[in-house]
Amino acid sequence: MINEVYNSKLLALAGNITRTGRLDGPDASAKAHSKLCGSELTVDIVIDDRGCVKDYAHMVKACALGQATASIVATNVIGASRSEIEQAHKQMKAMLKEGAAPPDGRFSDLKYLEPVKDYPARHASTMLALEALMDAYRQLDQFVAAE
Repeated sequence: MINEVYNSKLLALAGNITRTGRLDGPDASAKAHSKLCGSELTVDIVIDDRGCVKDYAHMVKACALGQATASIVATNVIGASRSEIEQAHKQMKAMLKEGAAPPDGRFSDLKYLEPVKDYPARHASTMLALEALMDAYRQLDQFVAAE
């Protein structure tokens, strides 16, 4: 597992996380947690009038797999539409759970996490960034519905 999953590309991604911290006045914030390893990730997003991510920040307290995913998401999320994020989430989950093809499009670097599919206990930490983003959009839905 060590050589296959924790390859040099993945470790480089985990060691170079951008957009860390919190945003002042985000449109939504969400937290994801992996019960198995204790990894946590909190995201803040600002959405533009088209529903695309205008600004993003995150606090990452995760294992290398969660850090690598967070790094890829942070590098590519600005300008992403909700549908692109939903597609990446769906494709990532299918890659891990069903052995499907890796995500494509702006989040295609998630392919570097493909070896994790063979280690189900690591799936939750690998999905943290995308799970938190999906939850942030659900919170926005609730806010709009309440208006």
